[in-house]
Amino acid sequence: MAPCLRKPWLRKVFPHEDWLVILLGAMVLGLCTLLVESKPGPTHNSTPGPTPGGKPQVVNHAKGTIAKLEKWASNPVRAFVSEDQAKKPYQHLPSLAVTWAVLGCLLVPVGLWKGIRPLEYWTGFLVLSFLGTLAFVMASQEVIKQYNYEYVLWALLLGLLISNTVGVPRSIRPMLIGDTLIKLGLVLLGAEVLFNKLVALGPPGIFTSWIVTPVVLISTFWFGQRVLKMDSPSLNMVISADMSVCGVSAAIATGAACRAKREEISYAIGISLLFTSLMMVVQPQFVLWSGMDKNVGAAWMGGTIDSTGAVAAAGAVLGKDAETIASTVKMIQNVLIGVIAFAVAAYWTMAYGENDDQQKIGLGEIWKRFPKFVLGFLAASLAFSFLLPSLGVSSAAIDSITKDTITPLRSWLFCLAFVAFGLETNFRELGKYLKEGKPLLLYLIGQTWSMILSLAMAYWMFGVLYADRVKEILAK
Repeated sequence: MAPCLRKPWLRKVFPHEDWLVILLGAMVLGLCTLLVESKPGPTHNSTPGPTPGGKPQVVNHAKGTIAKLEKWASNPVRAFVSEDQAKKPYQHLPSLAVTWAVLGCLLVPVGLWKGIRPLEYWTGFLVLSFLGTLAFVMASQEVIKQYNYEYVLWALLLGLLISNTVGVPRSIRPMLIGDTLIKLGLVLLGAEVLFNKLVALGPPGIFTSWIVTPVVLISTFWFGQRVLKMDSPSLNMVISADMSVCGVSAAIATGAACRAKREEISYAIGISLLFTSLMMVVQPQFVLWSGMDKNVGAAWMGGTIDSTGAVAAAGAVLGKDAETIASTVKMIQNVLIGVIAFAVAAYWTMAYGENDDQQKIGLGEIWKRFPKFVLGFLAASLAFSFLLPSLGVSSAAIDSITKDTITPLRSWLFCLAFVAFGLETNFRELGKYLKEGKPLLLYLIGQTWSMILSLAMAYWMFGVLYADRVKEILAK
């Protein structure tokens, strides 16, 4: 990014960028919540007012304002046309314009904090938005969607294609703020990880996620350092976390905690996206072929497939109950993002701190290195899990807030972030991390180890100890 001529005034208010990100995330979540209201359900008698015990109707005034493109087969224009409104061509274009406007205004404080000039800000933003829209269009193609090659992959590839061919114009370089976009997206992700839903499966889901995950993370990192002798400890850590926790989100959070380079994070995410696409197709077929109990297979997939969306898709192949189990196990695992980020920051400070006097490194230095945006993630999760329900917000309203508004907006932030990552990444710089294929070998060995441990724990929890309890919960 181009250096600022003077220190931006907003940095005096927010010395650390993460605090600004948390504030922006809180504003988005608060506004999305205020735009949802519950109305009395329809009556079935002559007496005015709702029927006693009637289910309230949820009205989300922001629903449909954030663009979600349609699936298409041979004509990409169909991405902007909904089948049920085919007589109104390109009816998604207004929501696309609104989405660009919302994102552009939302990120203005970030531009001010970074000292980006207005012309550079809007030029760079429009380029990112155009490429992000193109990535969504490509990901919406029928066959591509079937194989779950998600928008983040296309966003990254588009950026890589440009940066390694024609190059990136200097005028848009200041707006390559992928790290900031990811941080804001992760704060919003917290609202989607609800504790009250995660505890529904109780001990089996928690044991499957919270015991296997740290064991795999620690052992894989140890293997990379001691056996493979990885050249970059930070790349080792990002790959280990990416593979053992939840892919993209974990890679970003731990990458911030261990000060990983953008090229390292991009490489780890690229490996994850490739194998996620393969595993979401192969694993459910293996479960069916082997005759494995579907509940066990679903828990196994939830603990090993990196992407939450891919987990749900793989679980759906086995049935509705399997989809519920797989998604819940993955969401329980997602809760560990903040805990692991803090643990990595603490370990990195002690093991790789730049302070010569290791005895003086303590909580202050750990806090300095800790990615503060993770606190926003945890706060959002707690607010939507406990605070909003205590204030009388129904579960249906919370579902509408997250699914209809927050999730689409977060997806756009992630998409623009990966466009930026791609534009910042040069294959010549990335090549030094590919020596002897150690990073790829690390991922393969770690993922194999994860699959073995996860299958053993899933079988013990969902097939033996709590098999009957799980079936009772699913039958309700």
